[in-house]
Amino acid sequence: MLNLDHIDLTISGLQAHYRNGDFTPAQLVAALNAKADSLGDNPIWITRLSEAQIAQYLAYIDSQGQADLPLYGVPFAIKDNIDLAAIPTTAACKAFEFTPDDNATVVAQLIAAGAIPMGKTNMDQFATGLVGVRSPWGACRNALNSDIISGGSSSGSAVAVALGLASFSLGTDTAGSGRVPASLNNLVGLKPSRGLLSCHGVVPACKSLDCVSIFALNVDDANQVLDVATAHDRNDPFSRKAHFANGPRYYRAETRRRKIGVPDKASLEFFGSDEAESLFNHFVANTLSIDHDVVEVDFTPFLQAAKLLYEGPWVAERYLATQPLIDANPEALLPVINTIIGGGKHPRAADAFAAQYRLQALKAAADAVLADVDAVITPTNPRAYTIAEVEADPIALNSQMGYYTNFMNLLDYAALAIPVGFFANGVGFGVTLFHHAQRDKDLLSIAAQLQNRLEIPPGCGHSPFKVQGQTTSLPPSTWVDIVVCGAHLDGLPLNWQLRERGAEFVARTTTSDNYRLFALPGGPPARPALLRDADASTAIEVEVWRLPADAVGTFIAEIPAPLGIGKVELADGRWLSGFICDNWGLDGAKEISSLGGWRAYIANAG
Repeated sequence: MLNLDHIDLTISGLQAHYRNGDFTPAQLVAALNAKADSLGDNPIWITRLSEAQIAQYLAYIDSQGQADLPLYGVPFAIKDNIDLAAIPTTAACKAFEFTPDDNATVVAQLIAAGAIPMGKTNMDQFATGLVGVRSPWGACRNALNSDIISGGSSSGSAVAVALGLASFSLGTDTAGSGRVPASLNNLVGLKPSRGLLSCHGVVPACKSLDCVSIFALNVDDANQVLDVATAHDRNDPFSRKAHFANGPRYYRAETRRRKIGVPDKASLEFFGSDEAESLFNHFVANTLSIDHDVVEVDFTPFLQAAKLLYEGPWVAERYLATQPLIDANPEALLPVINTIIGGGKHPRAADAFAAQYRLQALKAAADAVLADVDAVITPTNPRAYTIAEVEADPIALNSQMGYYTNFMNLLDYAALAIPVGFFANGVGFGVTLFHHAQRDKDLLSIAAQLQNRLEIPPGCGHSPFKVQGQTTSLPPSTWVDIVVCGAHLDGLPLNWQLRERGAEFVARTTTSDNYRLFALPGGPPARPALLRDADASTAIEVEVWRLPADAVGTFIAEIPAPLGIGKVELADGRWLSGFICDNWGLDGAKEISSLGGWRAYIANAG
């Protein structure tokens, strides 16, 4: 049986393990299931798939191969209000249970990309709650301290990743359910812009506001899952197209200082937790302000908008989603869920319009605040309560947990939670970055820079690997020279992949005379293939870029077949790591060696 303590479960880490032949996806699945069996009675799962049920997914990825699947062999968990074909969906309500014939759109996309579903996770019933204790299956306990709430409603999805039972997971986020559990369990929680991830096949909470969210071990993983999962879906009337490409992200080489807003002191609220206040202030003063200009912003319109979610008519949407069950069999719901959702019977149409008018005015004011900053950063949750405290005062304390999250979908913003520290009781403390919809990639870029500076081990620290999935055996000052010959050249379409990892330009030179250059079919962007040939007599123009050693792994992981990194001989006799191509990948390629380099080919083609 595999020793999971020595396995890097990040996406790039697993890709490297598979390339090296360290183990197979089937062996990993067996080890993860054995670990889940050993964890006792923490109700993380509502339905955990058997190895026999997972066999079909393993057979699929074996038939495709690693080169063609960006999430090849990556295990993931699914919140139990998101459909997985042939597996019951419950939304944590046994009377509501049904077995879907098809996958939710987002699940289908991830499986097609090679990800392996491990099971359906526990949650606050009907996605109503931010605490993780509102389930007939029992309170899902925090991965770092079993006495503290795990956060909800996507509790099991967060705990599964934090405990090392999956590389990433899907949750949903209407009022903060994809961010609060991330914070308390020391994870990244991405709440994408509304509509980027299809909600077809998702049991709605508030259909006009719901988002499928992503829990991940680091920002890079969240970004990769977002890239696979984002797609316009005609089956979802709230779906919309992304206005961004794959990037930018990671650390920005130009080190441009951003203007980052934080709530004004009058608006910051920690509900009596001096420790949470100290953690946030320490992060702002000692991490955020190093690379960015921090300004206080008027947080009033955001807080006023947040009150509309449960004090306004949007709770009627929750009632509408469960109306057949709650009308016919209200006892099927937990008492606290029945109380909250049952209140949705009463708002009138006039109340809905009045609330929309109020929300529009607040959005105008909030948008004016965002116009002056690159992002706003808040605490993700104001404090961490024990399970006992929440059970004694379930509605008031749950409301407090949403102080910094409830407004996000009402105002149509993208948000990203990242871990930045720990409470004395061991559970995580995080912050959330947000800005306008379609700014997801900008938030990921800023967050990656912060994560790289903090270097907090993810989840329970079960992995010995640093934030971006690389070992810390090399000092940060170590560099690796990379030879590039095509789309990664300075000013060309993929050069940002070097720059945003902190790469520095070294020199423009040529290979030795033993190389041939080809233009591969496909694109955009057009891609070259550099091939060593002892009988050749052409030197090919290349550039040398110096890349931080701890960023090399994520850079290599993005190189698609048939390209790879090998040793390239330069005109001065040095052999450096650089782009090469396998012979089998040259089918349909056009040789352009006579032009002497990629820039000449681009100019000639244009």
